[in-house]
Amino acid sequence: MQGAWVILTLIFISSIPVIAVYLWFRLAKYQLSLIRFLFALLAGAAALFPALVLQNILIIPDLTQGRAALLYDFFIRIALTEELSRLLLLVIFFLISGSLKQGEGLYQPLTFNVVKKGTAIGLVAGLGFAILESARYAAQDMNVTLLLLRLFTAALHGACGSRIGAAAVLLRTNPLQAILRVLTATAIHGVYNLMVVLPGIPSIAAILIAVSAFLTAVISIRGGWNQSNPNEEAAALDKTVIK
Repeated sequence: MQGAWVILTLIFISSIPVIAVYLWFRLAKYQLSLIRFLFALLAGAAALFPALVLQNILIIPDLTQGRAALLYDFFIRIALTEELSRLLLLVIFFLISGSLKQGEGLYQPLTFNVVKKGTAIGLVAGLGFAILESARYAAQDMNVTLLLLRLFTAALHGACGSRIGAAAVLLRTNPLQAILRVLTATAIHGVYNLMVVLPGIPSIAAILIAVSAFLTAVISIRGGWNQSNPNEEAAALDKTVIK
């Protein structure tokens, strides 16, 4: 019973960034409907499952020790697989939501440009991924210190997710930029993983990476805000992302 309370507490802690982001969107009057927000959250959570499959496939029995094994695990088997899984689910998300006509269901009139919209939805998806992953880790390890660190890991996933969200909308029209954003997200994710576990490196370094990456994502979304012509933005999305 105590274990269940720990899991529920961790899920609540991991949900704090989600609640904060949603309130931010509402207060800033971002035209992102609640249903679209929730579906983005769900898409991010669902990305955990293909990531787990890929991580099991990419286990190399002979590569278990040394720096090469550490770098492979953190940057390729963990970071890259999770970012690619997020990319897959976000591409599916945009295709499904874009198949509906303007003003219906998930597709709402936009007031910020296409890439910034993808960045915002990717941020939400990353936080959704973090909630489910945190519950999984809590079921395996009840260490309170490590569990509290998951709060900052949620910020890390949100930051990486924002970059993957931008990559998802750029994938068709600018694949080079999309690849660069995926690699950037993977690099940030991998470095964070190293900072958490390497001896001699305090966890505060990992926390600073997660928080700073999250803040840059927030600044990027705010910098893309455009309320001058929402119809023009919606038309741009139709042409570049979701035909």
